[in-house]
Amino acid sequence: MAGRAFDQWTIGDRIAHDIRRTVTETDNLLFSVMTHNPQPLHIDAEAAKASEFGQILVNGTFTFALMVGLSVGDTTLGTLIANLGYEKLVMPKPVFLGDTLRAETEVTDLKASKSRPGAGIVTFTHRLINQRDEIVCQCLRMALLQGSGVSTR
Repeated sequence: MAGRAFDQWTIGDRIAHDIRRTVTETDNLLFSVMTHNPQPLHIDAEAAKASEFGQILVNGTFTFALMVGLSVGDTTLGTLIANLGYEKLVMPKPVFLGDTLRAETEVTDLKASKSRPGAGIVTFTHRLINQRDEIVCQCLRMALLQGSGVSTR
């Protein structure tokens, strides 16, 4: 399923995204290095072992980016004009190496654009869930989408 246009969404629409992802040590290490994040909890097994978690904690910004990425194909692929912002980002449970994550999305608001006829803002609530059915990340994402008469492809 490709992304949907603004006028193809209704408040309350829900998607359980098909793609799941098991987080690897390489994912976490490369993301931490690429973003210049030297937090020992993410890259130092001995420091992480001595922490309250007892093991490497996956970089939270990777977790957030993965959640959004898993949703794109079903929500905004080919219809996105711009992401306008993210709000209420929470990470209620930690993510560890080897966790398998899946994403779910719900449409929580729709607003027609005042400056772009046919386009509009969709507010998505994204949730990332681990193999124990615990929410590990959640946020609101506001996306400006084309209407069904226009494509960005």
